[in-house]
Amino acid sequence: MNVFNKINQYEAPTSDLVALPPVSVIVCSWNEIRNLEELLPMLDTQEYPKFEIIVVDDRSYDGTYDFLLTEAHNFKHLRFIRIEETPEHLSPKKYALTLGIKSAKYDVILLTDADCRPQSSTWIQSMASCLTKGKEIVLGFSPYFPEKTTLNKFIRYETLLTAVQYFGLALYGMPYMGVGRNLMYRKSLFFKNRGFAKHTNILGGDDDLFMNDVANEQNTTICLDEASFMYSIPKHSWQDWYRQKTRHISVSKHYKTNHKLTLGIIASSQILFWLSFIILIPLVMFSQLVYCILGFWLLRLIVQWVVLGKINTRLDRTISSYSIPYWDFLMTVYYVVMGVVNTLPKRKKMRWR
Repeated sequence: MNVFNKINQYEAPTSDLVALPPVSVIVCSWNEIRNLEELLPMLDTQEYPKFEIIVVDDRSYDGTYDFLLTEAHNFKHLRFIRIEETPEHLSPKKYALTLGIKSAKYDVILLTDADCRPQSSTWIQSMASCLTKGKEIVLGFSPYFPEKTTLNKFIRYETLLTAVQYFGLALYGMPYMGVGRNLMYRKSLFFKNRGFAKHTNILGGDDDLFMNDVANEQNTTICLDEASFMYSIPKHSWQDWYRQKTRHISVSKHYKTNHKLTLGIIASSQILFWLSFIILIPLVMFSQLVYCILGFWLLRLIVQWVVLGKINTRLDRTISSYSIPYWDFLMTVYYVVMGVVNTLPKRKKMRWR
């Protein structure tokens, strides 16, 4: 918890930038015409001195290309690229991203997805102001729009917990991933490390695997300014969400060993915490040991509740802080179930989602 509490203690350093750098915002799109119709006006009217928007249309057949052809002149900052065919054995998303980054005019790249919406008109400015001297990567936060369904609440809690981990470990000096819905890095860093060459044939990982390779204590920082938050549209069915999560978890197999070990310890400690309550306490219910176990259990629960509650408030109240213990228990079930699922063989498909 001390590692994660660094998020509550974090204060962004005063920017040492003489002038904000020009930024290339890149959005990869596959059959996202409805989302682009909403997102592009929000991006085009960002309050920032110099930026461009690059939409990479990857073989869309929903009218996206026609929309971009006819409407591009209405957007001051927009350029677009059309992909007709993806080379075999290459991840379509990574290929699209690589083309977008290659075509970018500026060294600072800011990534998001078509189904995202910026929290404010100063999203670019907020992220870019964190790219201080010596930093090449800015990890942003991308929560999901709230809905009243159980699935949505669980997705929001899982997103909060993931952010707590990658922000907390980044502040601890061990950055291991980022979220491509809100991620900034330098074009020069991308090509210096040969882009996605190490993981070209893996469907996912355009954000977390690349960060796992290139992020370190010296070149990485985080952005917790509310104006930098990029909201996203969540999955609406358990099946779609399950497919997304199994892909994400399978990608994590390719993390560096120390990162996998650290994340494994975090997940295991949570599982053991709840198992101690479910199994150990009933076993020692009528002995003096029950007070000791229950005391440690309650202490850990309260400390976690307070720390996560404060982080939750700082991250735009992603969920109700009162519900943290409930969702924490369900996350334990999730860890166990997905851990088993992740050991099963899977068929590889080159799909976006």
